[in-house]
Amino acid sequence: MRTSQSKLHIGIVGGGIAGVGLALDLCRHSHLSVQLFEAAPAFGEVGAGVSFGANAVRAIAGLGIAEPYRKIADQTQDPWQDIWFEWRRGEDAGYLGASLAEGVGQSSVHRADFLDALASQLPEGIAQFGKRAVSVEQDGEQARVVFTDGTEHRCDLLIAADGIKSSIRDHVLSGLGYPLVAPRFSGTCAYRGMIDSEQLRAAYRARGVDEHLIDVPQMYLGLDAHILTFPVKQGRLINVVAFISDRSRPDPTWPSDAPWVRNASQEEMLSAFDHWGDAAKVLLECIPAPTLWALHELDELPGYVHGRVGLIGDAAHAMLPHQGAGAGQGLEDAWLLARLLADPQVLDSQPQAVLAAYDAIRRPRACRVQRTSWEAGELYEMRDPVVADDEQLLGKTLAERFDWLWNHDMQSDLQEARAQLGWRASA
Repeated sequence: MRTSQSKLHIGIVGGGIAGVGLALDLCRHSHLSVQLFEAAPAFGEVGAGVSFGANAVRAIAGLGIAEPYRKIADQTQDPWQDIWFEWRRGEDAGYLGASLAEGVGQSSVHRADFLDALASQLPEGIAQFGKRAVSVEQDGEQARVVFTDGTEHRCDLLIAADGIKSSIRDHVLSGLGYPLVAPRFSGTCAYRGMIDSEQLRAAYRARGVDEHLIDVPQMYLGLDAHILTFPVKQGRLINVVAFISDRSRPDPTWPSDAPWVRNASQEEMLSAFDHWGDAAKVLLECIPAPTLWALHELDELPGYVHGRVGLIGDAAHAMLPHQGAGAGQGLEDAWLLARLLADPQVLDSQPQAVLAAYDAIRRPRACRVQRTSWEAGELYEMRDPVVADDEQLLGKTLAERFDWLWNHDMQSDLQEARAQLGWRASA
């Protein structure tokens, strides 16, 4: 048992949003010693706009990073500030309904901007770069991670925030006695691009398309395809993601030697949406050089924790982006772990018990978010068996289905975890 003067040594592998967010919170506490290891030579995020629901915005505030987030976040202007998305038919942009997130609406940032804002707040010496983990071992006292450069790090707790291709997930699953889980191709690909908002405004004006569709986040729905748009960079750019799903086989595969992201031609993208209406077509015509992303996900894992090693973020629950919830779930992971580890009572507890409480609380919710993210894609692409082609039911379902996700009580999660650990009500 540690004395109250000792420190808990925590290693974090992976410098994405969840890993850096966790490190930022933990390094503020004198009883914790934190090191973060990133494989790349510098912090960097792949992707464009990322959307956060009300639950994720609360997690951001709870991690103490609300101010840097507020400075770069985009929100829809009054009087549409509570709209998450308006839902429309892809064929003619006909209105189906809207989902409202009161007080938050469509809160979004450019991924790289957000990570930059977080990383700039990390104290000197916390992050080390060029550190790609290759193996993990643990004994009764410590976890040991070995990197490709031959160095190693020993710590009391090791947190893997190294993404969907995590090199540490195998250690956790094999340690628990479960089969290994690899990323799985979903059958859905996404064309991505950014458009200057004034360019899009001029193009819409020229074709007689309502400019309201630029000012408010939109989701256009169609059979086996859907398109979303929302502003980033303080409204200067419009983030566009056009999804297309191949449902011709029940177990789609992606060639093992093919990259998950590649450049695509505009012609290829336009041909996938050639039967859609002007609002969608003009939008895509403003993206001369899209990228194509093969969307992969993980099966729900039977455990996120083995001994002194735990998984957070996409390493634990990589999901489809259809609820805008993936990054938010990583932030919820980081928030709960940070609140537990920040409590000095952690020094009188077994570190493994803290991870076990995290797993018990977080895994059921994250698995449900994974599952419902897939279900959301089925709904958007007219494949939901309950809604079918009933537009009125579709609009009602879309208006209500996100409430449980956004309104989750994270304080209740913390209380439950503390009770499981037998901790006093307040430190």
